[in-house]
Amino acid sequence: MNTVPKQLSVIVITLNEARHIGDCLNSVKGLADEIIVVDSGSTDDTVSICQTMGAQVIQADWLGFGPQKNIALNAAQGEWVFSLDADERLSPELAEEIRGVLRNGTTHNCFSSPRSSQFCGRFMKHSGWWPDRIDRFFRRSAGRFTDDIVHERVVVNGSKGQFSKPIIHIAIEDISQSLQKMNRYSTSGAQMMLEKGKSSSLLSAVLHGWWAFMRTYFFQLGFLDGKEGFVLAICNAEGTYYRYLKLWLLQRNAGTGKQSVTRPSGETNER
Repeated sequence: MNTVPKQLSVIVITLNEARHIGDCLNSVKGLADEIIVVDSGSTDDTVSICQTMGAQVIQADWLGFGPQKNIALNAAQGEWVFSLDADERLSPELAEEIRGVLRNGTTHNCFSSPRSSQFCGRFMKHSGWWPDRIDRFFRRSAGRFTDDIVHERVVVNGSKGQFSKPIIHIAIEDISQSLQKMNRYSTSGAQMMLEKGKSSSLLSAVLHGWWAFMRTYFFQLGFLDGKEGFVLAICNAEGTYYRYLKLWLLQRNAGTGKQSVTRPSGETNER
């Protein structure tokens, strides 16, 4: 029996994403030929929601963002892949752009998309959060994710095009979520820097934190994002400070064993 080749595989990694995963998968309804979800032990309704919506769910222990996405990529069968995080969704306009490429063909092997991210109820237009172009749509045969535990990216052979319409990202809904995310990602980021041979000091942590605020609020025009822009600049400064502080502490405690990297519960992207 002949089967119709799949054009588009949408891949998602999850852990306790019941709050967001329905909107994420709904946004690719009628576009994706298959949806691959790699879950790392959700205890809420994430898996049942995914299965109800027709997704193939694979259970895999958490290895880091890059390795986890490569597990999903290895299971995909489409000519093209779109990688979404659970707190993201396609805008209808972006879905139409993707349909155009699938229908008309292209010589490119990858397309970048702008990403419109929400911070505490406000979609940020500055602060380094817009247009925030990311590579998410690529030929399966031409791309693969790096194995980084955080800050993973797609490496693609061949030329790249650009979509004009955005991915919608519900990044940070409240300050409590921001603080939790800051703690988890500063830990993972510090370990990754240690493994890459980078070093830090207390002074370095302070200076990097100070520069993160200056860059976000002034050089990236965060002040134009109103009060939320100021809050985001403070959060960026704190997250950077703690990342370099934890790296310094890891160096100081070298010989007693490295901190383990734990899965950021309920989070599927750094931002």
